[in-house]
Amino acid sequence: MPRAGRRARRTAGALACAALLLPLLGAAPSAGAAGADRSTRLQKAFADAAAAYHVPVSVLLGVSYLQSRWDQHAGAPSVTGGYGPMHLTDARTALARMPHHSDGTEDARGDDARPALRPTVQVPENATLPGRLTTLTEAAELTGIPAERLRSDAAANVAGGAALLAAAQKRLGEPLSADPADWYGAVAEFSGADDRATAAAYADDVFSVIRSGQRRTTDAGQQVVLEARPRLAPDTAQLARTGLRPSSSAGTECPASVSCEWVPAPYEEFDGDDYGNHDLGDRPASQRIRYIVIHDTEGAWDGVLDLIKDPTYVSWNYTLRSTDGHIAQHVKAKDVAWHAGNWYVNAGSIGLEHEGFLADPDAWYTEAMYRSSARLVKYLAQKYDIPLDRQHILGHDTVPGPTTDTIPGMHTDPGPYWDWQHYFQLLGRPFEPTAGKNAALVTIRPDYAANRTEYTGCEAAGEPCAPHGSDEVRLYTRPDTSAPLIKDIGHRPDGSDSTIDVNDVDSRAETGQQFAVVERRGDWTAIWYLGQKAWFQNPAKQPTAVPASGRVVTPKPGVDSVPVYGRAYPEQEAYPAGVPVQSVSPLPYRLPAGQKYVVGDTVPGEYFYAVTFTPDSHRVVVGKDLYYEIQFGHRVAFVRAADVRLERA
Repeated sequence: MPRAGRRARRTAGALACAALLLPLLGAAPSAGAAGADRSTRLQKAFADAAAAYHVPVSVLLGVSYLQSRWDQHAGAPSVTGGYGPMHLTDARTALARMPHHSDGTEDARGDDARPALRPTVQVPENATLPGRLTTLTEAAELTGIPAERLRSDAAANVAGGAALLAAAQKRLGEPLSADPADWYGAVAEFSGADDRATAAAYADDVFSVIRSGQRRTTDAGQQVVLEARPRLAPDTAQLARTGLRPSSSAGTECPASVSCEWVPAPYEEFDGDDYGNHDLGDRPASQRIRYIVIHDTEGAWDGVLDLIKDPTYVSWNYTLRSTDGHIAQHVKAKDVAWHAGNWYVNAGSIGLEHEGFLADPDAWYTEAMYRSSARLVKYLAQKYDIPLDRQHILGHDTVPGPTTDTIPGMHTDPGPYWDWQHYFQLLGRPFEPTAGKNAALVTIRPDYAANRTEYTGCEAAGEPCAPHGSDEVRLYTRPDTSAPLIKDIGHRPDGSDSTIDVNDVDSRAETGQQFAVVERRGDWTAIWYLGQKAWFQNPAKQPTAVPASGRVVTPKPGVDSVPVYGRAYPEQEAYPAGVPVQSVSPLPYRLPAGQKYVVGDTVPGEYFYAVTFTPDSHRVVVGKDLYYEIQFGHRVAFVRAADVRLERA
């Protein structure tokens, strides 16, 4: 058929479908619609769009859940310019930002024996973004609904997604079947991936969601339910008919259930003794991998990959893409990447960067990325025997400054909008009560969607951030929201007040962190935090913490307080000839007598000596001194086992 004829037929079909959806999309709802329960309008929008475009409603719901968990994000675009519950992308409004963290001066290697790294590399403004970035325009053509409405109206957005799925099904030569099993290829195409492995991983996740079912109240207060279809077996053979290119995961250390590629960080020597951007090692044979550190990129995919290829920049082990959860590995697990700003943590950790922006929650940490990340973390945790808890799965914001002067420059990502509760549910380790009602310990666990902690500074300093779910509770000096916030003398040595800025972690406790209870008073709970008594709201009707049990430390009898450290380095006698002794320097904090802090691990003093390009001089020094890793404030810290008494609580 000539092009004009095809376009005329498609336009006529679009208008017919749009006519079917007019009652849903009209500005003046009928009396019946006006009387309908407002909280179920989105559920009805899915049903109406599915009927209009002959897409199984379970497929439509499953795709939308993986894109946005059915959230509208207040009409704000994602990292790649995606809008609404169906994440319809518009290249004209895709974000193009320069990668940066909360400050650009910190040496992510975190070694005070090595000079600071070069300045952050600028990312070109015209950098391309991944995935198919014209779905919103295509949806407008297919439905006859204006692009602006597809961006701002949830029901229209769902209709646009349904039209795109139906169009993909037709392109594959498949019928508009009522059986969701017949839609695997169309779902794979909807991912926007240009390779078969990424599309398959995306489609597998969608059908996993359909099999398990989901129910959720969205960020707009909409109640949406996807009924479980546990026996659903999609026709995966359709993938071969999509024409997507094959891809290779050769050289990667990833589970088979994710899409992964090898994009190596360079290991090069510069003039003189300088080199970058990681160190060759022999982990876990030489030293244990204890931690996985969760970061966000503060930039878009292509720009971030440009940075990792720059030998003068820092490094990390993996980057995860927002749109579809695709993974790029850059540094082998045996080697030491420079990502955490604390050399002790670097030497014993693997770093994961997630495409997104800390201060822009509606840039979207997508469900596809959460699921891909959780699969990778489970794989790494099992392979290297890393416990799945918040003392070992760290946010960059919970990594301690190694020395006093580094504390003010430590990073604060992935921030209060990363959903740790959901993430640990995906890891198979939800934060459940482990003790009775009046337990001596608590695990912080607010309801993410309902917990709308106030922040400033997302758009401009001092300006309120848009209301949004959060994984953190605020800490006060008294059980009163008008009381001063808890202070962090390490972050602000001048004693100035903490703030509610989105990057200020001084007076915030985060989901999954555990603390010792000091007192309970009505709807308030007090915990030990940074050597202080800190109060947070914990009402019985909407609790923000659950009872816990575990191990705690307290100073041994006879001392007023004990020092706290940002790294667990060996004693002087442990260093062999040729390896310079590293100072065991305490932080400006003290752990006072009578206070208790939850223990996450027992670790030996350990130092990885690697200041030369050639790895034959690298050494791992292990001492006899033992340390306890504790949840001291927002960040973890270390105390010498010889200074404290270990107790069960």
